[in-house]
Amino acid sequence: MLNLGHNTIERVARFGYGARGIVYCVVGGLAVLAAIGQGGRAGDSESALRWVLAGPFGVVLVGLIAAGLLGFAVWRFIESVTDADRRGTSLKGATVRLAHLLSAAIYTGLAITAASLALGLGRKGGDATQDWTAWLLAKPFGLWLVGLIGLGVMGGGVAFLIKAFKGDVTDRLKLDANHCRWAKPVGQFGYAARGVAFLIIGGFFIAAAWYQASSEVKGLAGAFAALRAQPYGWVLLAIVAAGHFAFGAFGLIQARFRHIDAPDIDQTDDAVAAAIRAVH
Repeated sequence: MLNLGHNTIERVARFGYGARGIVYCVVGGLAVLAAIGQGGRAGDSESALRWVLAGPFGVVLVGLIAAGLLGFAVWRFIESVTDADRRGTSLKGATVRLAHLLSAAIYTGLAITAASLALGLGRKGGDATQDWTAWLLAKPFGLWLVGLIGLGVMGGGVAFLIKAFKGDVTDRLKLDANHCRWAKPVGQFGYAARGVAFLIIGGFFIAAAWYQASSEVKGLAGAFAALRAQPYGWVLLAIVAAGHFAFGAFGLIQARFRHIDAPDIDQTDDAVAAAIRAVH
């Protein structure tokens, strides 16, 4: 009997990987053009969405991307609460599942931003990350918490770099050895670039805690700017930007070939209910 729930979740996940891949292809492509002086902008995901919005069929495309990013957030949440990838309950497995839960929150926010742009609602002024960092710094032990967030982000960067170095990026792809030969270096380059960006972004959070100034916090655009400010910065920016394009391209590969052992909808409901009961 056909398991419709299983297939629905799998389709949502694949749509999500594809949407995320497109966003990072645009992010990386624009940043490469900026690095070599051919136009473009070394910006973040929202900048990429605005670029797509300004093009032909922009509203439709950004709307589809918004739906895809929400789907990716849903899949990350399901991965976290149901252990769909069989990560287990070891420290490493629990850490990966927690990272997936945080990823779900981040991509939900990006999906909301994309939907707002598609609907012409724009976005409120100011930097949301700096706003909540300022709120956190004003709380007891807030600067320590911001510092810990910075260390956590840098830890994620180290994990990306280790994954790139070990070369196990294609382990969950349904590809034979011959096809993995071309997919593997794309994934390694992409994960390495994301690792570098995470290290820089984590450093911004630590600087914010050290100086007790939320203005120190910057996202991917800030990381690109920091690279561009170094000696031979345009080369560094071009390399890391190209890596982000590779990360996006690898996302498109994942959309087609990743092994997704999605639970059916009833199992997912049970896992979510159990997670809610555990919190309370």
